[in-house]
Amino acid sequence: MTNVIKTEPLTSAAFAPFGDVLEAEGAPDKIINQGFCGRFHDRAQLDFGPGGRAGISIFKAEPRALPYTLDLVERHPEGSQAFIPMSQHEWLVVVAEDDNDAPGRIRAFIAAPGQAINFHRGTWHGVLTPLHAPGLFAVVDRIGDTANLQEYQFQTPYQIQR
Repeated sequence: MTNVIKTEPLTSAAFAPFGDVLEAEGAPDKIINQGFCGRFHDRAQLDFGPGGRAGISIFKAEPRALPYTLDLVERHPEGSQAFIPMSQHEWLVVVAEDDNDAPGRIRAFIAAPGQAINFHRGTWHGVLTPLHAPGLFAVVDRIGDTANLQEYQFQTPYQIQR
C-alpha cells in the first residue's frame, strides 16, 4: 500500500523548519540602482561547513507530474543547498523531518513561480522535481572534498497528490 501526501502551498512559515523561502514579497529591504530596483537582502542561511566553499551549478531536470511517486530522499550533512528556478513555473519541493537520523514525517510543497528555496544543512529532501519544462535551476551548494550526500530509500513509496 502506498502512503498519500497532499501538497500545500510553499510559505516561509511552513518551510522554516527545513530552510528558507526566497522570493520578492512585501516591501524590499533597500531601493538601489537609482530607484529602479528593489533589493530583498540576505534571504538565505547559506552554510558550507568547514573546508567547504560556495559553488554555483546549473541543473537541468526532466519534468515530473502529479501524482508523483516518492521512493527516495536525500540530505547533505556538510552544507546547505539552494535551488533557484530559471523559469517562471511552479515546482514540487518535498522535505522530511529528521527522526533519529532517518526521514520522519514528510511534507510536500508547491513552489509558485518566482519562489526559490534553500535547504538547511542536514535537511532530508526529495530530488529536484520541476513540474514543467525546461526544469532549469541554478543551485548554490557546498563544494569540498568530503562526502556530502546521504540517501534513504523507502521500502513503501509515497504518492504525492495535489
